[in-house]
Amino acid sequence: MRAVARIDLDAVRGNLSRIRDLAGSADVMTVVKADAYGHGMVEISRVARDAGVTWLGVALPSEALALRASGDSGRILAWLWTPGDPDIEACLRADVDISVSSSGALAEVVAAAQRTSTLARVHIKIDTGLTRNGVAFNEVPAVLEACRAAMDEGILDVVGLWSHLADGDTPQADSVRVQRECFEQALELAASAGVRPAVRHLANSGALFAHPDCRYDLVRTGIALYGLTPSPALGTAEELGLTPAMSLVAQLAHVKSVEAGTSVSYGWRWTAGSATQVGLVPVGYADGLPRAAGAPRTGPPIEVAIRGRRVPIVGTVAMDQCVVDLGAGSDATAGSEVVLFGPGRQGECSADAWAETIGTIGYEVVTRIGPRVPREYVDRSQGKEGRA
Repeated sequence: MRAVARIDLDAVRGNLSRIRDLAGSADVMTVVKADAYGHGMVEISRVARDAGVTWLGVALPSEALALRASGDSGRILAWLWTPGDPDIEACLRADVDISVSSSGALAEVVAAAQRTSTLARVHIKIDTGLTRNGVAFNEVPAVLEACRAAMDEGILDVVGLWSHLADGDTPQADSVRVQRECFEQALELAASAGVRPAVRHLANSGALFAHPDCRYDLVRTGIALYGLTPSPALGTAEELGLTPAMSLVAQLAHVKSVEAGTSVSYGWRWTAGSATQVGLVPVGYADGLPRAAGAPRTGPPIEVAIRGRRVPIVGTVAMDQCVVDLGAGSDATAGSEVVLFGPGRQGECSADAWAETIGTIGYEVVTRIGPRVPREYVDRSQGKEGRA
């Protein structure tokens, strides 16, 4: 085993249970875009469906179609597409819900529904202040009027009205109040136009914890499902009652003793201050390891766990490998297991800890682990273990 990302499916189930407790009467959408944040879209979706999850959320129509090809038959929402996307017609045929963010996008969906003789299920996204995708507020009445006309023709069903928060993971953020008020105005405009969506959704993982007044009918949960904190401002994963599901594990490929003054890796950016042992970890930035994890660093080093002891990454992280300082007299050998990040137990660093050290977010750490690293699924409740 060079390296593997171990996915603890029991942790996913536990996180989902925690999410449902917080969501209360609101339904839960599990967001599985970007290969389920690197955890495996098909496998995580099956766990969610087995647990009774009604909704899956993806960014791309192609992701929705991949789920359909895997056998998923439940409700799926796809929300990010560009004009002329060839997958829109296929999604309508496959009974996938499509998000609409402009009058032009609505016209495309309506035309696709006419060509395919299908009923288009749409969610109208309102730009309430994030200023990314979404219907600009001054265009909302016209879009709703066009929706009403298509509904009268029997070719459109406005299933949902939704938006996305700029600071949902920030407690007491004033922007959340502003966006929620804008969302309420959009709902009033929709009702006036005779458009009454069954599903209103605004809250993401952060808002699930920080802003209960944003839960409405449905909460969209991504990062919390995978056991990472939406933001350090909310607390650690453990404090939020979440368990990280992914562990990135490798084996030492080589161990050698070096003298004081020996430099390591490209650019000789780290030099041993005393005699020590170094180990070669066969994982690099082509596998998704941040190059910024290498030494020297202005802050603390990134550490990995070997035999329950943390040791630092030293020198420049290369495409396929990096080097760790094992220390003098280490008992590590070629083949010893290296936990780059994990649940944060037994000396391990978590993905959140990596993120804090290198100045990013846990989302980036787990989603960038690439396809060269196979996923291994651990399912203790079912007595199963396997790779994908």
